[in-house]
Formats: sequence, C-alpha cells, structure tokens
Amino acid sequence: MFKKVVIAIDSFKGSLSSIAAGNAAAEEVRRAIPGVTCEVRPLADGGEGTMDALVAGLGGEARRVTVTGPAGRPTEARYGLLPGNVAVMEMAQAAGLTLVSGAERNPLFTTTYGVGEMILDAVANGARKFVIGIGGSATNDGGAGMLQALGFRLLDAENNDLPRGGAALARLSRILPPPNSTLAQPLNPSTSQLPNLSFRIACDVTNPLCGPNGASAVFGPQKGATPEMVRELDAALAHFATITSQPLDRSTSQPLNLSAAPGAGAAGGLGFAFKAFFGAELVPGVDLILSETHLEEFVRDADVVVTGEGRLDGQTVMGKAPIGVTRLAKRYGKLVVAFAGCLGDGVEALNEAGIDAYFPILRRVTTLEEAMDEAVAAANLTATAEQAFRLVKGGE
Repeated sequence: MFKKVVIAIDSFKGSLSSIAAGNAAAEEVRRAIPGVTCEVRPLADGGEGTMDALVAGLGGEARRVTVTGPAGRPTEARYGLLPGNVAVMEMAQAAGLTLVSGAERNPLFTTTYGVGEMILDAVANGARKFVIGIGGSATNDGGAGMLQALGFRLLDAENNDLPRGGAALARLSRILPPPNSTLAQPLNPSTSQLPNLSFRIACDVTNPLCGPNGASAVFGPQKGATPEMVRELDAALAHFATITSQPLDRSTSQPLNLSAAPGAGAAGGLGFAFKAFFGAELVPGVDLILSETHLEEFVRDADVVVTGEGRLDGQTVMGKAPIGVTRLAKRYGKLVVAFAGCLGDGVEALNEAGIDAYFPILRRVTTLEEAMDEAVAAANLTATAEQAFRLVKGGE
C-alpha cells in the first residue's frame, strides 16, 4: 500500500503558486488514499516565481526594498530571507526588462546597480548565502553596476568613477575593491562589506561574455541594442574582462580571464561578474532549486512523485522544472505523475522522459480567463488528482 507521496509542482503562472498547486493536489490524494502522507515541496526553475516558491515552501520571509532600477529611477524590489541566513533573489526585480520601456530600453546605459543594493540590504539583515536567478535582465553592463553598489570603484584613466551602463566600460582603466577591503584578487569573496558570502546563481544559458555567441550579440537586441550598439557593447565587455583579469592586488601576478566561462554572458554579463569577483557557482536553475529544497531527501522513500506546471508540451523535456523532478525520481525508481493546466504539441515526449502518466486538469470547455481563476484552477486540479490517484491506488 502507498504510504508516502511527494508533490513538487511548478506554479501555474497567473493562477496557482507552486505551494497552492501542491496543496490542491495533496488534498485529494489524501482522500483517494486514506492515511497516506503527502509532502508538498516548492518547485521553480530559477526564473520568475522562484523567490515566492522558496519563501512559501521553506518558511522564509519576503522583504521589500527600494533600489535603483535599470534606467536609474527608484523601484521597489522583493527578495526572500530563508532559514540559515540564506537570501533568495531574482535579479529582474531590480534590473529586469519589464522595468524599462520606450527610450529607456537602451543597454548602453541600463545598470545592475539595484542588484547590488538588494544584496547589501540582505547582508544588513543577516544573509550570508545567496541564491540568485539572473534571467530577464534589461542590462548589458557585465555586472559593473552591481559592483559599484557593493563598493567597488571602476575608474577611467583620469581616476574618475565611470558612469553606469555598459558603454562606459570601454573607458575602464582600473578597479579598486571596497574601502578597507581584504580582497586580494577577484576570486577572493571576503571583503569588509561582503564578509564570508557565497553565491549560487541559477543560470540556464552557457553563452560566453563576448563574441558572436556572447551577451551583446545574442541577448542585446531584445534589450534594444542596434547592430552598432552590439559591436560597441561587445568591445566594452571584452575590455572589462581584460581589466578584470588583472589582480586587484598588483603583487599577485597570475591573470585569470573568465570571459569564456559557460554562463559568463548571462544577464548581460552579470554571470561573469558573479563568477570573476565572488567565485560564484553557476548552476542550471532547476538543479539549483532541487538542491536548495533538498527534494532528493524526500523522494528517496516516496512511493509516488507528483509534478507538473501550467503547460506541459514538447519543450518541457528541455530542462524545465517537472523534468528535473522526474529525473530525480527515476534515479530511485519512483512512479511519476504530472498535472498541467493544458497540454501542447509534443507532450508525448514526456513519457519517454520518465513521466509515467500526465493529466490536463480542465474538465469542460471554458474561457481562458475562467480557467486561470485561482479558485477554479485549484478545484480542477483537486478533482483531477483524486481520479488519477484512485487509478494509481487500484494499480498497486
């Protein structure tokens, strides 16, 4: 007889949060299998919704802080504080593409300064370990703005501080660590303002910092860059990488240029800054979230694992959250059931990827607005889960 079911469902965006979806499924699993233990765990892919999922699922606290937005205007950003002095952030809260429009959407000048301000606020509130998703950026400054907010000085040949934005990096002459810092070289994360911090970055791209596959060429156009801007920004980032590879302590002679590292080009080069200055670990988003939520510990002794998201289709197998859960479950030979708001083309690939059975939750023809209503979606998921688990129970 089934004794334990682990449920880790990604959010049904615009409808149900990860935890709400999990609880809706758990309600009817318990009804279908009396006495079963249901463990509901948060799930996300490192992008939008990651912070809310981890705060709700791991007993954290959401905080709001006013930071400098990508265009230089104040904006309110949210991040989470989790037990164990962990901060979970989405860089898009402070420097996301949705925060700029019109003429402001110009990667020559947009900045990651607000990301650094979020980090400082978290440090002031006790955070020492950071989990940060870096998707959806409006910036192409190589993380320079973040560094400036954290106390680094980026100077031109006349010892003037550089203005914010990616274009200014072409004039960079040297980088000074924060005042009274013990930082000897870029890979030493211990400074007076950033004591003993560690960073794990959710990053699903492998692009280098520069070149035809780099930050400027691949992602710049969606942020407003013209072909001429792409060339200017790419050259500026290459120069930034060269200056960064020079040790901050001139007595250390070993250069280290991380511009070709996989993921260095993520978020307009923010991945490069995290890796070069703080030795950050860049991890695929799903893998990072599964690690931080310790899902493997719950899956080991489960009888069934439940996953899903708002839409399941052929693209789901390309590293999305439900497939991350499935791969983990299959490592231990578990039965996997998935639920979705709707199914798309190529969904059959999910069975080949390890999902034993998947179910759409819609029970009748309806409008999109009604289907995405939170109460309706929860009721549909609840009812579908009950019927699915009556079948699962019958197959024991």
